[in-house]
Amino acid sequence: MIITDTHTHLYSDAFDGDRQDAIQKAVDNGVKRFFIPAIDSETTQSMYDLEKEFPENIFLMMGLHPTHVKANFEQELKHVEEELDRRKFYAVGEIGIDLYWDKSTLDIQKEAFKRQIQMAKDRNLPIVIHCRDAFEEIFEVLEEVKDDKLFGIFHCFTGNLEQAQKALSFNMKLGIGGVVTFKNGGIDKFITQIPLEDIVLETDAPYLAPKPYRGKRNDPVYILKVAEKLADLYNLPIEKVAEVTTKNSKEIFGI
Repeated sequence: MIITDTHTHLYSDAFDGDRQDAIQKAVDNGVKRFFIPAIDSETTQSMYDLEKEFPENIFLMMGLHPTHVKANFEQELKHVEEELDRRKFYAVGEIGIDLYWDKSTLDIQKEAFKRQIQMAKDRNLPIVIHCRDAFEEIFEVLEEVKDDKLFGIFHCFTGNLEQAQKALSFNMKLGIGGVVTFKNGGIDKFITQIPLEDIVLETDAPYLAPKPYRGKRNDPVYILKVAEKLADLYNLPIEKVAEVTTKNSKEIFGI
């Protein structure tokens, strides 16, 4: 059984004390593939260090996270473009719009989002979307830029069925993580109306740990709890969930 974690911040300082052990434990339990989103230029080197340490398991993205779109965003976008031109990445991400922390930056968040979507299209890469309190704004941008080169993952999907179907209409797959295990998360109520072929697994580690670890650091191996929950909801063996979602990740990332 091979499980793919399509979104995990394993370079986070939350893992500084036991990073190797945490990753190895996951690998030993079938979690063989980890896709690593970028945040900003300050995280780039730590991503490269992680890739060097686990070259068979770590696959990198490049992008500017919406909460890090600040006054210097032009400089940060230049860094993203330079890195994309310099070496291989598997996606442009995580990118998008976040209105939970700061609504005042909406205009420059939209600008950064559009520019990075174009970077992805120019290189035939998927995008990985971060959306928080911003479904309407995200869909507005996607409507503007949609074409046959637009594809990717709607990371950490927390919307309703209608929003899920709308996201899929833009050639996205849904990134499903710990929230599906939450009592009031809501996703478990409708997720089986979405074909498993449109879903990928993720942890977003060290954030959003699934039950029964909610509120603690999310470890890579906890993706098994997400897979187990989906197996229960879809009435399938966990091995089948692992197989289908890993196949879906290969369709998106090309590896």
